Amino acid sequence: MPNNTLLLLIIFFTIGLFLHYGGKSQPVVAFWENVKSIFTDQNLPDNNPYKAPEPTDYDTLAVDTQPPANPAGSNQAKKPSSGFKEKVKRQEAEISDAELTRIVNQRDFFLPAIGSNDQLVRRVGYTLKYVEKYELSAWVAYTLQQEQIDGKEERENEFMPDPAVESGTAVSSDYTRSGYDRGHLAPAADFKNSYQVMKETFYMSNICPQQPQFNRGIWLELEKMVRAWAYKYKKVYVVTGPVLQPGLPTIGRLNKVAIPRQFYKVVLYVNPPYVKGIAFLMDNKPSKEPLTKFVVPIDEVERLTGVDFFPKLPDSIEDKVEARSVAGEWYRL
Repeated sequence: MPNNTLLLLIIFFTIGLFLHYGGKSQPVVAFWENVKSIFTDQNLPDNNPYKAPEPTDYDTLAVDTQPPANPAGSNQAKKPSSGFKEKVKRQEAEISDAELTRIVNQRDFFLPAIGSNDQLVRRVGYTLKYVEKYELSAWVAYTLQQEQIDGKEERENEFMPDPAVESGTAVSSDYTRSGYDRGHLAPAADFKNSYQVMKETFYMSNICPQQPQFNRGIWLELEKMVRAWAYKYKKVYVVTGPVLQPGLPTIGRLNKVAIPRQFYKVVLYVNPPYVKGIAFLMDNKPSKEPLTKFVVPIDEVERLTGVDFFPKLPDSIEDKVEARSVAGEWYRL
């Protein structure tokens, strides 16, 4: 009987709700769903360890491990992630001593980058790039070894036009009464072990107008320092030249020879796995400053001249060496 009474009460209550909501069934159904939830909800914690995690956007993407197919006819390879690039860089940086030695022993290892239209002259002791527009070499590059400066050859001071330059070079008389020295790029004293090579340093392609006190002062001091390094380190690589730019004043009767405002000298030392480089940038004028005042990163000389030094070095090594010049790393500097 009590069960029948409860059932009748529920029926009448439901009819009352139905009439209360104007005959609409949705509110009545919603009410009984709420009542049902009171008795059936377990109020389980959100971190229930037995509950399978709901999929999220991140999880859905992570599950799809297969790369998307390329569009029809597309040959594009999938771009590596940034992590892959970093891995490649790390692998590139791990150059073995044997591989670095092989690179350094290549012919022309020490030469700057060469363009297809560049006018190159190769001599026994050095190589140069000549620029007819300025009647000067943009750079002279050579290897300087200890035995080269131990010779007994003496300079003869016979300055000569360079027959190997197809467009012709300046002549010695272009400097007459100009007020400028015939300054060497590759110094004669760097080749005292060979009469031929020393003589070739007096070709006018290896000569630039230099202010006398500069040529015989701070520039000579730098040349002596580089020779001291060759003696100390057994071998260094040297690239030297003027900073060539439009609008330079000129000297000369037969030829218009540009007068550089600045000169540079870049030196590299390699003894695998150790590699270091240094650059000097000097105004073409007298100076009493120490050589350390003229030390700059090789990158700075590259920006000024447009010359790409030591391009055969692995990029991972070249970038580091050319970004910094530390005077304290070099003997007696």
